[in-house]
Amino acid sequence: MLYRTAGQYKTSYASDQAVFPVRQDAILLGIILVLAWVVFPLTANEFTFQTLLIPVLIYSLAALGLNVLTGYAGQLSLGTAAFMGVGAYACYKMVTLMPWMNPVVAILLSGFFSAGIGVAFGIPSLRIKGFYLAIATLAAQFFLVWLFEKWGWLYNYNSSGAIQVPNLTMFGIYVAGPQAASIVQYYVVLAIVTLITWLTINLTRGTLGRTWKATRDMDFAAELIGINLMKSKLTAFAISSYIVGVSGALFVFMWRGAAEPNLFDIPLSFRILFIAIIGGLGSIMGNYLGAILIVGLPVMLNIVPEALGIHIDSSLVEHLNIMIVGSLIIFFLIIEPHGLARLWALIREKLVIWPFPH
Repeated sequence: MLYRTAGQYKTSYASDQAVFPVRQDAILLGIILVLAWVVFPLTANEFTFQTLLIPVLIYSLAALGLNVLTGYAGQLSLGTAAFMGVGAYACYKMVTLMPWMNPVVAILLSGFFSAGIGVAFGIPSLRIKGFYLAIATLAAQFFLVWLFEKWGWLYNYNSSGAIQVPNLTMFGIYVAGPQAASIVQYYVVLAIVTLITWLTINLTRGTLGRTWKATRDMDFAAELIGINLMKSKLTAFAISSYIVGVSGALFVFMWRGAAEPNLFDIPLSFRILFIAIIGGLGSIMGNYLGAILIVGLPVMLNIVPEALGIHIDSSLVEHLNIMIVGSLIIFFLIIEPHGLARLWALIREKLVIWPFPH
């Protein structure tokens, strides 16, 4: 009865096509936003901010970018981490060349550099698809990481080859760098993630989103009904790379504080891909569910045994984490390909008709 829909009438096209056709969905979202904007910042400590809250938001945003490309447009990509690196290095160059620039503006602008690179490497999608396109994006991954290592201008010719986030202020408050408070960084990340998620929801529900889905389901049929495949695929690469680039800038400037080229290597691409698969391809909410699981699992494997008085070596925790994540990926690919988002949808359907069995 928690999801009672009796009396919720659809009396117009606008109400029928609303983002939340059931009132309880809007209430649930409101509760989540209150928790994220008010409760968590007031109750979390430094460990919680740096280990759970900030990385969950950043990984969710990166998975959202990948989901736009793979889940909605059907274009496989294994170069997500490299496009995150483009956003991070672009943001670093902007704040070092133009110290007066607002750091939030620099983070948002960095996505455009990543979008341009994404479109350039997305051009092969006009001729190839599937496994061959994945290999093309993997080539982009290797090339861009090599470029991060060899082009000294990107890291201001630092002898260590790494980029170090300087202290950046906004309205007299440190938002990035060693002097920035975790709660301030959390609010910056949360604001940007909330904005981009809201824009992405509207994009995927509109004409562009329907174009992507048609291209994903059967591209030659989509072309027969008048869809421009070149525009559809390249816009998917551009928007996906923009979101991923912004997440890369947040990854370094609001969480890590410094980065070397190997930080954006292939393991990070696979990590984000795992989040998208476990959360559910073609789903907005699935990105957050997958990120919560992937980020929270190692923390739980450390905290729960200690709370029960069981000592587990850190190496064993790492191995258990890899085994559990691998098992979950196999489980969802075989049993529920649409991931955690589909499991929540099934639970919601049961709640709508509860206590009746069908």
